[in-house]
Amino acid sequence: MLIDRNANAPRNLPIRYLLVTGILILSAIAFLDRTNISIAGVKIGQEFQIDNPHLGWVFSAFLVGYAVFQIPGGVLARRFGPRRLLAFGLVWWGIFTILTALVPPHRPAALAELILIRAALGAGEAVMYPSANQFVERWFPMRERGKANGIIFGGVGLGSALAPPLLTAIMLRYGWHAPFWFCAALGIAAGGVWYWAARNTPESHPWVSSAELATIVQGRGDREDLSCHAERASVPWGEIFTNRSILAITASYFTYGYISWIFFSWFYLYLAEVRGLSLQSSAVYSIFPFAAMSLGSLLGGVLSDWLVRRFGPRVGRCFLPAVALSVTAFLLTAGSRVHQAQSASLILACGAGALYLSQSCFWSVTSDFAGGFAGVVSGAMNMGCQIGAAVTASLTPLIAAHFGWQASFSTATGLALLGGLVWLLVDPNARLSST
Repeated sequence: MLIDRNANAPRNLPIRYLLVTGILILSAIAFLDRTNISIAGVKIGQEFQIDNPHLGWVFSAFLVGYAVFQIPGGVLARRFGPRRLLAFGLVWWGIFTILTALVPPHRPAALAELILIRAALGAGEAVMYPSANQFVERWFPMRERGKANGIIFGGVGLGSALAPPLLTAIMLRYGWHAPFWFCAALGIAAGGVWYWAARNTPESHPWVSSAELATIVQGRGDREDLSCHAERASVPWGEIFTNRSILAITASYFTYGYISWIFFSWFYLYLAEVRGLSLQSSAVYSIFPFAAMSLGSLLGGVLSDWLVRRFGPRVGRCFLPAVALSVTAFLLTAGSRVHQAQSASLILACGAGALYLSQSCFWSVTSDFAGGFAGVVSGAMNMGCQIGAAVTASLTPLIAAHFGWQASFSTATGLALLGGLVWLLVDPNARLSST
């Protein structure tokens, strides 16, 4: 069907940025869905009589499901496109978020049911970022992908920053079940709006002007073997799992996931139980890392694109995350050693912000590398991140119980340094060569 672009396109409105802002909102909702269990963790632990190590199993269950389905999520994103897959995913998340609140606390198998439900929720959320990366690869020229990914992952910090005050207020007024109902309704509504507004490619969207389409197509680095025939070509699994750059990025993203999920799964409880803050105060101070994540993600995306233009892709896509992770290591050490709770919160928040300066680089490099297989390759990379996250969800409270919380942060510090070093092995100019 021919599209009259001049008639349909809103004037002076870049549709690619309108839609990527929509993905930011979906990303924020995804993190509301996955962090609500942490906010309700104290109440759930009391009602279900679950201690922190066993609560860690519930946290890890989400991440195991999320990790296992990263690659299938990437394959599905390539097959069905980000429009349909994200809409389906939001409905799936809504269903399993509601089911979390419906588990009876006194049933003998209640803990096992929570674990299975959270694993299923994780499996559904696994489509989020492979779909987003598939979207960025088709909708953005290469020179703008750092910024686009920075916007998308700004939703991580936004959703996580909104979660403590918003969901705590709902929980304190209506009980711990209510935040789950709220998140489910919000997600399902957003999925409907996304399906109405989005398209898989700019070529098929009636709102995209001829000028914008030309900008996208000329700048996205299409290759005959990877982009034009990607839907018919078989996935080059061998090259994906043996390429040095992808293995290095995946290893670094493992460390990234480990560190970030200390904030997502345990920071709220850390402030309440270790630093002695009330639930209301914990809700306020636990906003800081997530606000810093949003700012770090947005700034990192813009900075990465600027450094690429000024100094080349090795500096903009590789040196930036190496430095960011090194700064994260320093701030984690400093923040965990400060005695005053408020000062510790601020310094650790800066560490979270420094970590997220590197976020867009992971996704921009894989998008550039993979072309039409961006969803699959980024899914493989993100599986490494989620394995790291699943490890920290269970390992962090065990380390804290046996050696203290200082040891938990020291472990994260060491991983941050390793994660930064492996970026020196990454070739930002590498491209997937086989089909």
